[in-house]
Amino acid sequence: MRFLKYAAAATLMATAPLAAAQQLSIATGGTGGTYYPYGGGLAELIGNHIEGYEAVAEVTGASVENMGLVWRGDSDLALALADTVYQAHNGTGDFEGRQLENIRALASIYPNAVQIVTLADSGIESLADLEGKTVSVGAPGSGTEVNAQALLEANGITYDDFDPRRLNFNETADAIRDGDIDAGFWSVGPPTSSIMNLATTRDIRLIGLTEEEIDKAREAEPVFAAYKLKAGLYEGMDEAVQSIGIPNVLAVSSEMDEELAYQITKVLFEYTDELIAIHPAANDTTVEFSAESTPVPFHPGALRYYEEVGAEIQDHQRP
Repeated sequence: MRFLKYAAAATLMATAPLAAAQQLSIATGGTGGTYYPYGGGLAELIGNHIEGYEAVAEVTGASVENMGLVWRGDSDLALALADTVYQAHNGTGDFEGRQLENIRALASIYPNAVQIVTLADSGIESLADLEGKTVSVGAPGSGTEVNAQALLEANGITYDDFDPRRLNFNETADAIRDGDIDAGFWSVGPPTSSIMNLATTRDIRLIGLTEEEIDKAREAEPVFAAYKLKAGLYEGMDEAVQSIGIPNVLAVSSEMDEELAYQITKVLFEYTDELIAIHPAANDTTVEFSAESTPVPFHPGALRYYEEVGAEIQDHQRP
């Protein structure tokens, strides 16, 4: 009987399920941008290198929506543009009167570039040429729309001056291809698949910004920086195009477990090569870039990692 009892116990142990890994949700953006593949890569890192955790990348409306998802606890991590994160944390801009005080950063992961795309034969060659045209300004609640509106208004152009359409990246590319709109904005890490796909079927032009337009944009939105889109970035793009860039932030709630925040930050920077294999934007995922550009306080767990590796932390980045 004793043998049978032990045998039964051993059988139960052998067939008992292992403890389920805790699943984390990563709020990203549309499938035609950089957030979704980057978030999927980060999910793989978490599942492969942090014991007891798995993660999944979720398709969302991007930056503005993502801040609400983290604030409410509907997502554990989120990718968002730095200006949106800054506004959410401080209760300004789109978050006027509804400050999301619990928003914290794990890292700034790569810079976005504002990319204004039209067909090569559209006759649109400058920001001013958008007046009177039909233009996609990005999905509702996206960082692209936040950036587009800031850039346009800083240069004296409002939605009253053209016909604005709120389309996601893939919808914008399709609408340009089909002639339903004249131009579209992307604020995303280059190169991005939706523009690449458009460039294989149509001759496109990326609209450059003048030094004066960039200066006005930076005066209105300090997190903007001059950014040059390299020649050859997309098919038929023979010359570099001057634009503006803005950091992307990996944001979490201040309520995230400190050890988990530390582990995610550590994995992000110590297995970056695995992210680069998924998307080239991760070439800019460095401790130095993060410490230089993150506009809100780091989570205490992330801060512990930065201090371990000797990063120079700015006063506004401390909780």
